[in-house]
Amino acid sequence: MLRVTEIHAEPAAAASLRGRQIIARFPEARLVEARSHWRIPHLHGNEGNAERWVQVKRQTLVLGERKSFGIRPNGRSADWIAPGLSNGCAMACAYCYVPRRKGFANPVTVFTNVERVLDAIGRHVAGAGPKPEPNQCDDRAWVYDVGENGDCSVDDLISDNTADLVRAFRRRPTAKASFATKFVNPDLLRLDPQGRTRIRFSVMPADDSRLLDVRTSPVADRLAAAADFLDAGYEVHFNLSPVVVRPGWERAWGELLDAMDDVLPRRVKEQAAAEVIMLTHNRELHEVNLGWHPRAEELLWRPDLQQAKRSENGAWNVRYRIAEKASAVESLRGLIAARAPWLRVRYAF
Repeated sequence: MLRVTEIHAEPAAAASLRGRQIIARFPEARLVEARSHWRIPHLHGNEGNAERWVQVKRQTLVLGERKSFGIRPNGRSADWIAPGLSNGCAMACAYCYVPRRKGFANPVTVFTNVERVLDAIGRHVAGAGPKPEPNQCDDRAWVYDVGENGDCSVDDLISDNTADLVRAFRRRPTAKASFATKFVNPDLLRLDPQGRTRIRFSVMPADDSRLLDVRTSPVADRLAAAADFLDAGYEVHFNLSPVVVRPGWERAWGELLDAMDDVLPRRVKEQAAAEVIMLTHNRELHEVNLGWHPRAEELLWRPDLQQAKRSENGAWNVRYRIAEKASAVESLRGLIAARAPWLRVRYAF
């Protein structure tokens, strides 16, 4: 997954305890000072990096200090979006939204000022108090998404940031951490979350995953790992994500749901819930993908089905047109009811 040959680090990040620990993990890597983790000239804004997309992810690591610590409401996957301890990913999913903001390169950026992030979350949890009533996020606990812009399972290969998050929420009886992942990292089984961390395995039909989920764990491995993570103390949910509309998509999703019904043991099914997330794409990412993985765009870029829509951050994205999206969501809900009726859908978006 990672063969780090260069580490770009802000001076304060390199000098921090966490930064020194990370640098020591990759003793062969060249250390390069960076004024800002957001502005590294030969990475960000360099269109030539599209041809080196996977190589950059494998070989390059960025260390920085997080500057913002705000916690904002969500209400879909989680009650709150927490300030993350990373940005970017060593995997290379062709539809990932994070590269849209980073300009032709999306290696992992690790934030080293861990205590400031944990303090911000702790203050917010204390201020929120007990959850007054159930909602779609959770019946009893406030849910904090701690991995919005990265994959915490991969981050654990680099530093103890994920372990620190899991341990912090273990001490929070009114709150729960949550993150989605496409990577099965057995080292996470050692962290003893005691039910205070929800791991959401993202799944899609195997043929789609082989084309679109580049460098991830096979979907079959993600399903096979669910019981191990539940037994290790995690809550285990699933993201049916992204749902890509293409010829034969309903048959493919039906087969995946059949596999989930066959493979997952009863104890996983009894506590499982799912999020259904339809594909969102972006013109700039489409252009980047044409430079390194054009076959993916045959499925992702569908002007005949998609329309432009401005996102919350002001960017113009493309999503399935309202009628097509509504029809697809209804079809998938019907497949779930028929093939995996135990799988509660928390929300569909």
